[in-house]
Amino acid sequence: MKTNSFRAEFFMAVLMLVLVFQLSRQAAAIVSASATVLSPSGQTLSEPAQKPVVVLDSGHGGFDPGKIAIDGSLEKDINLQIARRVKQYLEASGVETVMTRDSDTGLYGEADSNKKSADMRNRCQLINDASPDLVVSIHQNSYHEEYVKGAQVFYYSSSENGKRLAEILQKRFDYVSGSDNTRSAKANDSYYLLLHVKSPIVIVECGFLSNRSEAALLNTEEYQDRVAWTIHMGIMEYLNTR
Repeated sequence: MKTNSFRAEFFMAVLMLVLVFQLSRQAAAIVSASATVLSPSGQTLSEPAQKPVVVLDSGHGGFDPGKIAIDGSLEKDINLQIARRVKQYLEASGVETVMTRDSDTGLYGEADSNKKSADMRNRCQLINDASPDLVVSIHQNSYHEEYVKGAQVFYYSSSENGKRLAEILQKRFDYVSGSDNTRSAKANDSYYLLLHVKSPIVIVECGFLSNRSEAALLNTEEYQDRVAWTIHMGIMEYLNTR
């Protein structure tokens, strides 16, 4: 009887060891699977790809209105409205988005003797600290003759990536203006942001506030949304073709 009892206990002990071994293998497989990331093509990646980072700079703000439109509207307000819409589209596309300002404020202190200079320095510092993949500074244009209109994108002449981004965005503006917009992306070596920001950066002049019809359009939600969608699509094209 004792021999049979011993054999039964030995059998149960071996069975328990086998069960523990199998459960351990399954647990390890589950952990391994949870740590594995597959690309759309089915290739195994070691870790998820980091989100791209884009900085949206709404030109002017606070004491600085920017251009004053022919109808009295202010550039700083239009810039911010468009930037907010671009941010929504980018975040929906999985892009981490940083705004230099999200309200009618400038990046300066009340004690700063030269608020404009302080504002520009602080914008550049904020942008460089973020180390973004690209920067889009949103502005509106103006000219002394009312007939002039259209969107134009500027880049720093020594930046190949800035030039490529500018050309993509300029072409995308055909969606907004069609054949009416005959402008081309243009190099610039004098704009403060272009000179002092390390990442690829462009300045997007969305239209002319000195043109009555364009100023009226830029003050409508529908047109602001079209411009924002255009900028968003250009950014995504640039990010996806690097």
